Amino acid sequence: MENKKTLVFGASANPDRVSYEAVARLRAKGIEVVALGQREGEIFGVPVLTGRPVLPDIDTVTLYLNPERQKAYYEYILSLKPRRIIFNPGTENAELIRKAREAGIEPLIACTLVMLAINNY
Repeated sequence: MENKKTLVFGASANPDRVSYEAVARLRAKGIEVVALGQREGEIFGVPVLTGRPVLPDIDTVTLYLNPERQKAYYEYILSLKPRRIIFNPGTENAELIRKAREAGIEPLIACTLVMLAINNY
């Protein structure tokens, strides 16, 4: 599988969070993962970064941040120039979807865990 370096945005080191499971399953599929969250931590050896780090070569941003919290990060997310943004359940955001399209980024309303499970990532 080609490397689809993925930013899990809204990552949490709490094993009860879906974002934690996403990092684990992406790694299990051999996909390079970057985790970005509100608090530093670690998920299966992947450090959870905070702030707005410079991240080159991001193919996919998968969102685990509610639409209200996304607003502060619009420009940052778009500046990463990912090929696509996955809006997981509960993160759907018409404004960011429009901005992504305008920037030539494919918005997907989908579930990363389901996509991985059916080998459609």
